[in-house]
Amino acid sequence: MSVSKPSKVGSGVRPQNNPHLGDAPFLSVRSLSKSFGKFLALNGVDLDVMPGEFICFLGPSGCGKTTLLRAIAGLDPQSAGQVIIAGKDVSNAPPAARDFGIVFQSYALFPNLTVAQNIGYGLVNQRLSREKIVSRVAVLLELVGLPEQTSKFPVQLSGGQQQRVALARALATSPKLLLLDEPLSALDARVRLRLRDEIRGLQRRLGVTTIMVTHDQEEALSMADRIVVMNNGVVEQVGTPEEIYNRPKTAFVADFVGRLTMMPGVVTGTNSVRIGDVNLDCSIVGAIAIGQTVDVALRPEAVQLLATKKTAHNHVVAFVHELEFLGSYSRATLRIGGEAGPSFLADFSANIMRDQKIRKGQLLSVHLPHEALRVFPASQGSA
Repeated sequence: MSVSKPSKVGSGVRPQNNPHLGDAPFLSVRSLSKSFGKFLALNGVDLDVMPGEFICFLGPSGCGKTTLLRAIAGLDPQSAGQVIIAGKDVSNAPPAARDFGIVFQSYALFPNLTVAQNIGYGLVNQRLSREKIVSRVAVLLELVGLPEQTSKFPVQLSGGQQQRVALARALATSPKLLLLDEPLSALDARVRLRLRDEIRGLQRRLGVTTIMVTHDQEEALSMADRIVVMNNGVVEQVGTPEEIYNRPKTAFVADFVGRLTMMPGVVTGTNSVRIGDVNLDCSIVGAIAIGQTVDVALRPEAVQLLATKKTAHNHVVAFVHELEFLGSYSRATLRIGGEAGPSFLADFSANIMRDQKIRKGQLLSVHLPHEALRVFPASQGSA
C-alpha cells in the first residue's frame, strides 16, 4: 500500500477556552510510523498536544487513529519515531512508565469485583492504605455521579454507568494523560449525548490532558479543543472544530467532516470557478492554475434563499429536484439552471419551507456565498 508522506502538523496552537493549558507541549509525537508486516498503519506522524488540552483523533475505520493512541500508550510500540511525554522521551518505555489512564470501548471492568474495587484496583497496586483508597474511591464516585453504587457489580449497572466506572478507574491514580478509545460508541444515542457532555465537563474541571479516539464527527466537534483528522495512516489536518469544519485544507477533510456537496468545476480566475454555465467567486485552497478541473465543496446550510430573482453576488437560479423532510428543516437537492444542471444540496428551515412554499419542480433564486465555496484539485478526490 502506497501512502504519501504528510507535512509537519500540530504546531501546538493553544486554544484560548481552556484555563488549564500550559505554554509548552505536554505530549510530542515525532515522525511516528507503525508497520504490521507490509502494511503501513502510521506514516511519519508529527503532533504536539498542549497541557490540559482535549484532543480528538477523528477518521474512518482503519485510518490509524487507534494505532496512534496505542503507540502513545506503549501498548503497541511504534516501528520508528519518538513519543515525548512531559519532556521525557518514552519511546522505548513500557506502558507503566508513561503515567496515563485509559478507557476502552469495551470498558474492561473486572466482573468479579465491585464498583469500589474496580475503581480502587490501581490504588491497591500503589500500596496505599485502606483508608486512603476508600476516601479516593468515594471522591471519584461523587465525581462521576455514582455515589450510591459502591457495592454493586458491573453486571448490575447500565452501559452508561459502567462507562462512568471505567472513567473513574482511569482517573484513580491521578494520571497526567487520559486516553479514551471510542469510549461512547457502544452506548445508545441518548446516553452517549449525555455522557459526552459529562466527560467534557469533567475534563475541564480536572485539567487533565486528554486524547479521545472517535469516528463520530459530532462527538469530535462538540468535545475537542482541537481535532486531528486522519486518513490512511497520515494526519490530513489539525485544527479547532471551527477550522476543521469551515476551513478544511484537503478534499478528504471537507468531505469526511459534516455533510456537503462536491461539484465538478473549472478555475476561471484567481478566485473564481465555473460550475456548469455559471461563474462564481470562491475560496481556492492551494495553488491551482486557471483552466484546471477542480472539486467545489459546498455545505448545505450555507445556501441562502433570495427573496427576489434580481441579480445578486454569486446568485444562481436553481431547480428543486428533490425534497427530504428532516423535522426542523428540509434538505433540498437543487440543480443549477434547470433539471439537467449540476446538483447541490441546500438545507431550508421549517419556517422558510412554510413561508416560501417551496415545492418540488419550482425554480428558486439562491445565493452561494463565496467563502462557502471551497475549491480543491480534482485529483485529490473525495472520501
